[in-house]
Amino acid sequence: MAVERRIELDRRYHRKKKMKKLKAKLETAIGEDREKILYKIKRLSPFWTEPPKDEGK
Repeated sequence: MAVERRIELDRRYHRKKKMKKLKAKLETAIGEDREKILYKIKRLSPFWTEPPKDEGK
């Protein structure tokens, strides 16, 4: 049982790391690259929505 739990946790940690990298890339991406990154993020986390940009600062 502990082995299965460890596998689940490892998957979760890897997913979090991957999301962090993808979100960082999304900040600077434009055009087709941006669409690819959004696709990858949606595959990992279907309910994720992009936060609105702060243009007032």
